[in-house]
Amino acid sequence: MKMLTTRKRGIASVRADATTDANTILANLQKAFSEFRTEHGEQIKEMKKGFDDVVKVEKVDRINAAVTDMQKALDQTNAQLAALKLNGTGGGDNDPARAEHAKAFGQFFRKGVDANLRDLEVKAKLNTQSDPDGGYVVPVEMESGIDRVLGTMSSMRSVATVRSIGAAAYKKLVNVGGATSGWVGENSGRPETATPRLIGLEFGMKELYAQPAATQTMLDDASMNIEQWLADEVSIEFAEQEGAAHISGNGVDEPRGLLSYDKVANADHAWGKLGFVVSGGAAGFAASSPSDAFLDLIYALKRGYRQNASWLMNDATVGKIRKFKDGQGNYLWQPSVLAGEPASFMGYPLVDDDNMPDVAAGAFPIAFGDFKRGYLILDRVGVRVLRDPFTSKPNILFYTTKRTGGGVQNFEAFKLLKIAA
Repeated sequence: MKMLTTRKRGIASVRADATTDANTILANLQKAFSEFRTEHGEQIKEMKKGFDDVVKVEKVDRINAAVTDMQKALDQTNAQLAALKLNGTGGGDNDPARAEHAKAFGQFFRKGVDANLRDLEVKAKLNTQSDPDGGYVVPVEMESGIDRVLGTMSSMRSVATVRSIGAAAYKKLVNVGGATSGWVGENSGRPETATPRLIGLEFGMKELYAQPAATQTMLDDASMNIEQWLADEVSIEFAEQEGAAHISGNGVDEPRGLLSYDKVANADHAWGKLGFVVSGGAAGFAASSPSDAFLDLIYALKRGYRQNASWLMNDATVGKIRKFKDGQGNYLWQPSVLAGEPASFMGYPLVDDDNMPDVAAGAFPIAFGDFKRGYLILDRVGVRVLRDPFTSKPNILFYTTKRTGGGVQNFEAFKLLKIAA
């Protein structure tokens, strides 16, 4: 009981620190954005008078970049707070079976001693299926560490539907056309009406891997936190690879990314393709009323998807749209109002993902829609490790794998903005 109380205090302390950091960043962000509005307003006045002050332009750009960095730091802190609420901070495992498995895994990790690890996996309820590829299931604390970082670093994970499965593939049916009806006269015939049309979607699991190395001397060091070391080595690489795949992956040996599907003008939209609206300006946004294209994009989406919609774009694009104003001179981009909330643009939450392309002729740098209904991320339960002491002596390699997949599950749930050529 004493150990459990201590752990709870530790979690509360970390959460309190993260909350304090978020509030501090939020205050600095709002101050910086206020300065940005003032300086940008003066820049616009000078431009109208025919002046082009290079120093003023550089100052505005510098403040704009600082606002971007602060908003990004706040988003990361918010994600950390969300992870703490879901997963705690690590700490000990009070399940005796899991604790026994973690201890045995440590022996395997350091010395390569099996120590009846396979039976302990089943006993700890970490694995109930055979593993044709070999390897051992990572203890709960290590796997949670990796998953938390993925959730923090991969923006698509924060807005899409994420589902864990235990099979090699995932299938679902989508109704793309309901039953039809019609008006008839009293003596008119009653022809047969259309039947609802179902389309099957299948998402295959892909293997994401990393292979960090350590010397036996390092592993023999009893003070080394093995779980933390593996999580640190693997998590960043996993997060970067997975985040990029969910945006532009080709679907062959990686998940199929959002921007890899066929794209058509929204007027010609059909199931299996993503509709787009053009920006209105060559290689960029329109010189006059640039926000009109964004308004068109919002209303290209059906009402049922707009209520939970959000923007997805990279930091460089955010820096450009931050200068947009409405007819009353109000900035359309607004910083977070409270810790735990994202920035907004035209009243909708804005999620930044550096895997989205930059603004350029013919590019699709902006997506808008209900990503939770539109994009599906699948995780095969279990991060696995194979210990290899032979291939790279004196180093010991740890072949770490995770099976994941993903793709669009509803082609009506979001739209894209295309930059005109």
